[in-house]
Amino acid sequence: MNTTTESTKETSLKLYHELMANKVGDILLVSCPYDAFIMEEEGRLSTRIINEYKGLNLSKPPRLTWASSASEAFKKLEEKKFDLILAMPSLDEMDVYSFGEKVKQKYTDLPFFMLLHNTCDIDQYICVDNSTAIDRTYIWGGNADLLLAIIKNIEDEMNVAFDTENANVRVIILVEDSPYHYSSFLPVLYKQIVRQTQSVIDESINEEHRLLKMRGRPKVLVAHNYEEAMILYEQYKPFLLSVFSDMRYPKNGILDELAGHKLLTKIKKEIPDLPVLILSTEDHNQEKVADIPAVFINKNSDNLNDQIKSFFVSYLGFGAFVFRLPNGKEIARASDLRAIEKLLAEIPDESIVYHAMNNDFSRWFMARSEIEFALRLKPYTISDFSDPKDMKKFLIDSIHARRKGSRQGQIIDFDSEKFDSDTDFMKIGTGSLGGKARGLAFMASQIRRDTSLRDKFPDVDISIPQTFVISTEGFKTFIETNDLARLLESDEKLEDNQIVEQFIQARFPNALRKSLSAYLQSVKYPIAVRSSSLFEDAHYQPFAGLYNTYMLPNSHPDLEKRLEQLIMAVKLVYASTYLKAPRSYAKATMHRTEDEEMAVVLQQLTGMAYNNYFYPSISGVAQSYNFYPISHLKAEEGVTYIALGLGKIVMEGGRTLRFCPKYPQFLPQFSAVNDILENSQKYFYALKLDEFPIDEKSISGSTEDLTLAKLDLTDATDHPVIRFLSSTFYAQDNRIRDSFSNKGFPVLTFANILKYNSFPLAKLLEEVTKIGSKWMGSSVEVEFAVNLPQDEKLKPQFSLLQIRPMGRYKQNLGVKIGEKEIKEAFAYSTLSLGNGEYKDIYDVVYVDPETFDPGKTMEIAGEINKINALFNGNGKKYVLIGPGRWGSSDRWLGIPVVWNDISNVGVMVETTIESIKADPSQGSHFFQNITSLGISYITISNKGDDFIDYEFFKCQDCENTTTYLKHIKFENPIKILVDGKTSQAVLMPYKNEELDMIMDDIPVIL
Repeated sequence: MNTTTESTKETSLKLYHELMANKVGDILLVSCPYDAFIMEEEGRLSTRIINEYKGLNLSKPPRLTWASSASEAFKKLEEKKFDLILAMPSLDEMDVYSFGEKVKQKYTDLPFFMLLHNTCDIDQYICVDNSTAIDRTYIWGGNADLLLAIIKNIEDEMNVAFDTENANVRVIILVEDSPYHYSSFLPVLYKQIVRQTQSVIDESINEEHRLLKMRGRPKVLVAHNYEEAMILYEQYKPFLLSVFSDMRYPKNGILDELAGHKLLTKIKKEIPDLPVLILSTEDHNQEKVADIPAVFINKNSDNLNDQIKSFFVSYLGFGAFVFRLPNGKEIARASDLRAIEKLLAEIPDESIVYHAMNNDFSRWFMARSEIEFALRLKPYTISDFSDPKDMKKFLIDSIHARRKGSRQGQIIDFDSEKFDSDTDFMKIGTGSLGGKARGLAFMASQIRRDTSLRDKFPDVDISIPQTFVISTEGFKTFIETNDLARLLESDEKLEDNQIVEQFIQARFPNALRKSLSAYLQSVKYPIAVRSSSLFEDAHYQPFAGLYNTYMLPNSHPDLEKRLEQLIMAVKLVYASTYLKAPRSYAKATMHRTEDEEMAVVLQQLTGMAYNNYFYPSISGVAQSYNFYPISHLKAEEGVTYIALGLGKIVMEGGRTLRFCPKYPQFLPQFSAVNDILENSQKYFYALKLDEFPIDEKSISGSTEDLTLAKLDLTDATDHPVIRFLSSTFYAQDNRIRDSFSNKGFPVLTFANILKYNSFPLAKLLEEVTKIGSKWMGSSVEVEFAVNLPQDEKLKPQFSLLQIRPMGRYKQNLGVKIGEKEIKEAFAYSTLSLGNGEYKDIYDVVYVDPETFDPGKTMEIAGEINKINALFNGNGKKYVLIGPGRWGSSDRWLGIPVVWNDISNVGVMVETTIESIKADPSQGSHFFQNITSLGISYITISNKGDDFIDYEFFKCQDCENTTTYLKHIKFENPIKILVDGKTSQAVLMPYKNEELDMIMDDIPVIL
């Protein structure tokens, strides 16, 4: 295979900001008033320049300044810097040559061009004087396009060296010595280039790509004799797109009748496939150029412009790609990369071979500023392929990879007319992406730039699932159109279900409906409809898990039904902004709900269908920092929580498998058979593929996601992935074996993954958290999902679903806990999060162990909500003490409070008792929000040195008592010390001598 290539440096989008760096900003037009009037009247110069620049999305068109005399011109030159002088011959005070010489004496490098009215002036002003003061002369024929061409041409000359060297930008050389002809040709050339650029800009995926395409357009360089042409050719040979040449012009200082023939013959010998064009006024030259070979156009042709345009289309790849048979018959057209990819499979083999022989494919890509891609294709020849079908497949695969690659890591502006289902990340609207989508976009861009993760795990498909973001603009329009902001101003306290009902009944914007319909026409997979608010996943106060997520099967045969289901889910996500939990959390973080705006993420759900359910093999959350390291584990080695099925069980603090990625086989909770049976996952969540609630009343009144199923492990043992991830408990032997068998009881141990490394999950997570921390400059939490396909030919998928910074407590405050403090304490912990001394908390609310019933945790959460409400508005905080895992959605693992149940809490204490056994959870959204607010989280174990003295509480008078709770209000504040370095904490009453020293000192977080 031919592997010789031209320079194929990969050009980053960032580089394109540096292209076309030198601009013509200010032009001084020097002429008598009559000439200036004629130019302005005939061409409306200023307006034309501004409109042309707007059409190319250029923000700063050149400014024209007029001077009516040489003296006025010099005055203006002293007042400001100009980039170009255009002078007309009829000047007052002095002739144009004297003026030019005087300008050059003072402003040596300032370009000085002369504009003549017509060809009659040529003999008078050019033939009689060879003044070097005038850099170039143009013939003004009333065509405003000439001035635009002059500006573009001088900018090309200023930028060509950098742009070709750094971005492989293409070059067209025009060799012409006649001012009349190059004044005529330049506007035509630039018009074709601008049209091509405009069409490519229109197909761009976002503003950055538009910039790329615009600034990467071909440059036009002008030579006036053979020697100048050869200098340009040698300098820019690797970047040539074409050469346009006159036939007769000076060579070695003498007018040579065949100079153009000699030039193009030499060039074609060195670059045989370079398209070249001879422009001549003499028809007999047509025969001479045939042996070059070159295309011939007569300069005097009545349709000269059309013929030049035809050359651009037929030989330089401008416009649509026209598929032809070898006899020239047109059979199809493709306007962009997506269209050509789709058409290739249907094009006859002889047409593919014909175009390949002529290098038409690489030339067409080159003309669309796909320079690196074109240079990679160009070296291939027909002999590199076994047959035309092999070559066709190579082209299709290459174009598909290029299209997908150019979109990877990019935020693509959604266009319902040009929607491309191969795009990974799309955005509709000009508003913000919101916190969650911003994190996804950040991960996508980093994965594109930093290939180290994929390089280390080549056998794993590491990606961000296809994502479509409705920006906050959609939310603002929805709220304003339906006047829903009034719900925040209402004196009446609305319940959550009443707010949801109002949002469901509100009118959905038509433009957004149209875009979602176009999206669903191409998307057939299950969708996760997720919140992405401005405050969500922010540093320190991330609002994690406070807004709703909805899973859609997206499987109904009727598009309109699927659209209505999607709109319903979007409305429900919007509604969650106004619900109690996020509103109370917003108050705690000094945010205002009215300032919150909601973007919505529509994301492809990772997983596979089993029977009538859809779910991933593994979902989980990995944290780069472990708040509860045990044994030999270190905090900075991180921790991971994984589960079978959808991640709902992980995010809500259910029973999952906890391990350190560095030591995946160190599982203390699985140290004995009974421990494994007790602590392993018993149920999982899956998406129901055949059901969607259509009753608005049931949706607004439900607290559950009605599209999800909660499945017992024992009811799904026919699912291949469960068999793969499960071990088997044999009751008669009281043993657990690592393989699955129908003869025993399934136990979810993930042994094939963590013990036998059939999928490198632990190593992958270790690397992901390390790279993520580097990317974000802080400890991170990463949500992920894994799909393990049954077909061994397919790569397993590792999907990155979310990344956010972790709330971390500062550990540099001077807190010391010694034997004296422990002795005086009524509670002591060796597993505590936070740092500092609390001096202003008077209240303790605790779950009475004598009345506690593990089957009544829902009722206990309701009682806590009522006690918490007593603190609303008084600025006071309290200590909350209770058994099990706070905020767990599994009521058998702890008390399932949500944020608005505990919004006034200052310190949380988690105790362990025999009836509830749960590892401390740091993987849930609830835990993330607690730590981010600087609320100390203290775990008191029933093992080791930890203790809590309930007898001390019995000696105190109760402020409030419920069935399960006791509320004590102390006369003096209680003393709470939390040492972030040793993870120790004590709670004790203040002694009298300490009361005078009390200061407000709430811990701060990092």
